[in-house]
Amino acid sequence: MRFKDRRDAGRQLADRLDAFADGSNVVVLGLPRGGVPVAYEVASHLESLLDIFLVRKLGVPGHPELAMGAIAEGGVQVLSRSLIRELDIPDSIVRQVAAREHLELERRDSQFRAGRRPAVVRDRTAILVDDGLATGSTMEAAIVSLQQQVPAEIIVAVPVGARETCDRLKGLAEVVCLSTPEPFGAVGVWYEDFAQTTDEEVKQLLASVKAVGSGP
Repeated sequence: MRFKDRRDAGRQLADRLDAFADGSNVVVLGLPRGGVPVAYEVASHLESLLDIFLVRKLGVPGHPELAMGAIAEGGVQVLSRSLIRELDIPDSIVRQVAAREHLELERRDSQFRAGRRPAVVRDRTAILVDDGLATGSTMEAAIVSLQQQVPAEIIVAVPVGARETCDRLKGLAEVVCLSTPEPFGAVGVWYEDFAQTTDEEVKQLLASVKAVGSGP
């Protein structure tokens, strides 16, 4: 299964989430930036609240697409200890990368929320959406962080993912994944158009769906 673009993937994913179509107690959380166009289509279909959930991959120096961990809002950090040992990455380098990505997390909070409080998820169904799952480090960090806010349940929803990653995350949350192709390769392989999502696109999508805010 290949998707035309992220919006097409979001529309197809939304059809699999009809159980939440009322939307009154649901908040859809897109992982910026690529997860937001997907989440927009899901939130529009479910008529639910849309917000972002801030998380950043910790890329291996020299190989930024390879994740050695991730950080998420709320001070959460998840590390792939086995990969760090395998590549013999010093702790000092891990700390440097984490500090740099924390600055980007703060920038995105300022850019996308502009002082607005994050959506309240306590006692709600929270649907975490991204454009795909490779190693799953960023999604795992998002789940761990979101658990601190005590939602009624957490649903991970993605158009495509590596089978072993989806299986691993099922130990933390319910996972809805349209396609788990093998061999997997990379997320972008399964999109005809995988152009980078811009900050401006994220802001426009957040502004154009049902009021984004902190109250039910």
